[in-house]
Amino acid sequence: MSIVASIHGGETKPVWRPWKASEAGPPEKGFIWIDVVDKDGDEIGELQRVYGLHELAVEDSMSMSQPAKIDLYPDHVFVVAKAASLVGDEIEYTDVSIFLTERRLITVCRMKTSFNDELRSSVRRIAKRKVDRPEYAVHEVLDRIVDGYFPVIQKIADEILMMEGQLLDDSLDREDIARIFRLRRETIHFQHVLTRMFEVCNKLANLDLPCVTNGAKPYFRDVLDHVVHIDAMSTGLIDVFRTALEASNLLEQQRQSDITRQLAAWAGIIAVPSAIAGIYGMNFTNLPATHTSWGYWPVLGLMAAICGLLYWRFRKLGWLRRAAPISPRPARARSGRGSGAGTRWSHWGPDCADRRWPADDCNPWAPERAERASS
Repeated sequence: MSIVASIHGGETKPVWRPWKASEAGPPEKGFIWIDVVDKDGDEIGELQRVYGLHELAVEDSMSMSQPAKIDLYPDHVFVVAKAASLVGDEIEYTDVSIFLTERRLITVCRMKTSFNDELRSSVRRIAKRKVDRPEYAVHEVLDRIVDGYFPVIQKIADEILMMEGQLLDDSLDREDIARIFRLRRETIHFQHVLTRMFEVCNKLANLDLPCVTNGAKPYFRDVLDHVVHIDAMSTGLIDVFRTALEASNLLEQQRQSDITRQLAAWAGIIAVPSAIAGIYGMNFTNLPATHTSWGYWPVLGLMAAICGLLYWRFRKLGWLRRAAPISPRPARARSGRGSGAGTRWSHWGPDCADRRWPADDCNPWAPERAERASS
């Protein structure tokens, strides 16, 4: 089913059913939520014909690279939001287009992804709240999108903390350094997405917009607060990337300095017998112990004694001592500061690193949401 609809705020329990153009009118009570997965634009074209959606909004909903934004039209509000998930070393984004009117909500996704199932499962959470206006469903959509940002940041944090422990024990190879740069680039792009999402949530929470009542604004302010927190976390991650690269560079310089000292020490030790052998190899007749039968062994003993003395001295100075490996500490709670928000982020337990990252498992705001939903 590429177009499904559910009616909220009525007497019956909302469930997804195939949408029919013959039943396109608003319900007697509550509102209708229409969800579309449209790759070619045929379904959204049908909805445009039936509901009179603005052609610019429809064109933006069909774009594959539309930034998050909010546009106002005479009879509806158009919102573009971006869901995110980390796949490998890249963050994949899903554009979610939202058409909001007084009695109708239309959500559009271009591709079939795992987020579509999460989005359609939101109907059960909305049913528990028994809301009768569509802006509350918009809050549910944005809330689920922002909740999905936290596992993305947490996964990247776990990856960089793991590589940080590795560089303390051994130097990073070229592939690891390239991966750090890839993750850093994805995090910077993610910050740009968060900036646009902040603007969307800020307008919904603070401006007087059509189809958005004052009673719904505190819910959008709650989502806005979460976006601010996640933005502070991503800013802290950028600092962690920079610190990891600087630490890797310093440790590599230290290893190179140790190798240089070892080479210099061994070169000094080897230079002594080389110099003595070179002098005696010049075939002069008046060199000490040249014409004796016992002179060979004292010269060898002198070489060994000087080499032993130099070895002892260099060893005492630490030039020939093998560098002890640095044992990395286990991953512990870490904190970082956003430059503007003044908030802190932390690693919320080791169990989150070994699981499949559903948003409610690793989201620090999940208990609060569960309590609010049950009430």
